[in-house]
Amino acid sequence: MDGYQGLTALIESAWEELNGSDAGRRDLCLDVVSDILETGRLTPGDAERAVERLVAVALSDGPYPVRESALHAVFTASTHYELPYRVVEPLAAGADVFEPVLLDYVLGVLGSTHDRAVLPVVERFLRHPHPDVRREAAEAVGEVRWSREAARGGGTAQSAASPGAPTP
Repeated sequence: MDGYQGLTALIESAWEELNGSDAGRRDLCLDVVSDILETGRLTPGDAERAVERLVAVALSDGPYPVRESALHAVFTASTHYELPYRVVEPLAAGADVFEPVLLDYVLGVLGSTHDRAVLPVVERFLRHPHPDVRREAAEAVGEVRWSREAARGGGTAQSAASPGAPTP
């Protein structure tokens, strides 16, 4: 088994264990998936499939630690892969159900897509009662707008408002 097959085997094993009922164990499985995504060694297709599953876990009615770990893994993936909006779109559709701390992850992920389709969702959170959510929303809006300007040749890397890791 080569290194890549080993990574995908670890992810498959984590998915199998994720079906268990022990929330602590499920949380650890998601940490394994996050660690693998952090390597940046998966193919874009494999990373997208992993993120789709993670998004489903984040949107589930599972315990908070499991949903947070899933969103953390999605955020990690968004820093190592160019995720298309279609992959994380369910997060945009379900954004209103997330606690403020989890919204930081969601907004960071949406901004990292650089897709203007996220703007109506993200801009709603510019008026959120929690200042951290407003800050993350502003950074996400800035990221999308900057990427559009950069694509047209009007922006520089120094002007980017890149979201940092959310501070839970």
